[in-house]
Amino acid sequence: MTVRSVTESLKSELERFGEANDQATIERSRRMLNITRDTGEFLSLLVRATGARRVLEIGTSNGYSTLWLAEAARATGGRVTTVESSAYKIGLASTTFARSGLGSFISLVHDDAGPVLQRSDGDAFDFVFLDSERTEYPGWWPQLRRVLRAGGLLVVDNAISHLEQIAPFAALVKADPLFTTSLVPVGNGELLAVKSSA
Repeated sequence: MTVRSVTESLKSELERFGEANDQATIERSRRMLNITRDTGEFLSLLVRATGARRVLEIGTSNGYSTLWLAEAARATGGRVTTVESSAYKIGLASTTFARSGLGSFISLVHDDAGPVLQRSDGDAFDFVFLDSERTEYPGWWPQLRRVLRAGGLLVVDNAISHLEQIAPFAALVKADPLFTTSLVPVGNGELLAVKSSA
């Protein structure tokens, strides 16, 4: 089997698992809260279209969204750094990546996003996907802004489904003269922000 066919089968399996798990689980820390398939397709297209090679994902969960990003990063000659604070989800994601055939294109970091962002160099990433604790986003903004290179793209999930929770962060991004934004009605809604070079 090719890596592509293995990954497609695994993504379908994770979709079924995520849906069944989230219907049966009330505790948020044990829910997968995966992106939708059309969001995965959209993320993959964006990484490829922008030629992003240094991809950062904040909020790994079981690794479903990471597979979409890693497939695209493989095509651009890049790799994905994905950050997850939950030990339970780190275990699930590790298994996912080992089975996917894409493990060599993924760096899984078990940590809180704040310290990871602080440790990262300025302009370290071409593409950042944010799908984590939404109340933390405004506090992360100065570091997110710093680590995204000029011309880089920030994508924020749940920008329509959780509009009120995203609003404070979205306001910060939209008010920043370095960023141009667009709200795209794919999946649960994606806020896109491009950092200008001047």
